[in-house]
Amino acid sequence: MDYNFCVTSLESDPQSKTATSVLGLLIASTTNAASNTISVRGIAQKIFNDGKTSPAVKAALQDCIKFYGDAIDSLNEALTAVKSHDYSSANVQLSAAFDVPSNCEDGFKEGKQAKSPITNENNVLTQRILIPLAFSNMV
Repeated sequence: MDYNFCVTSLESDPQSKTATSVLGLLIASTTNAASNTISVRGIAQKIFNDGKTSPAVKAALQDCIKFYGDAIDSLNEALTAVKSHDYSSANVQLSAAFDVPSNCEDGFKEGKQAKSPITNENNVLTQRILIPLAFSNMV
C-alpha cells in the first residue's frame, strides 16, 4: 500500500477525519471505496456509451461494469458485516472487491485487442479498496 496515498485519502474524507478508532476508519474507508467504485463504474459506462468506442473496448468495459456492480455489492456487504462486528466476513467481502480492478484490467489484456481507457482509475480504486482491507485486519 502506498502510505502517502493512504494518508491523503483519509485526510480528504470528512468521515475519516472524525473517526476516533480503527473501526471508525474501517467504516469510513469502506464507504469511500464504495463511492469510488460507483464513480469508476460511471466513467466506464460513459466510455461504453460513446459512439467512438471500439467493439473490443466495449466488450471489456461491459465485463468491467458488471465487476464494479459486484464490487459495490461486496463493499456494502462488508459495511453490514463490520457494523455487526463480523470482521471475518467483512474481510472476505473486501477481498472480493479488491480483485475487481485487476480483473477488469485483465479483460483488456486477453487477446491484446484493446488498451484499457480506465487503467488510472483502476489503479486508484485498487488503493482505495486496499485501505479498508488493511484496517479490517486490525480490528
